[in-house]
Amino acid sequence: MKVYTYSEARQRFADVLRQAKREGQAQIRRRDGELFLVQPALRSGSPLDVPGVESGLTAPELVDLVRASRRSTGRLLLQTPANTRMQPTRAKRSTSKTVRRARG
Repeated sequence: MKVYTYSEARQRFADVLRQAKREGQAQIRRRDGELFLVQPALRSGSPLDVPGVESGLTAPELVDLVRASRRSTGRLLLQTPANTRMQPTRAKRSTSKTVRRARG
């Protein structure tokens, strides 16, 4: 493993990162002798990246199920309880009073 000096690491930083990715780490030594390790961070995946499930359904069957589900949910959303009366909201008036001056 190559050990970079501080000055060399600054000038060739992309090489330092490439080595860290390829070999797991790269070392940088300062003039006073301190040694530092540069390591690639573990990649965290998306929370939405989940493994697939084998359902045994064909694509058309799956599409039919999704459409049926949407129809039943849409029906529920369109129904309003009989005792609830929907009223449009009114725009609120500003509480600050504005004074208009007549131009003359």
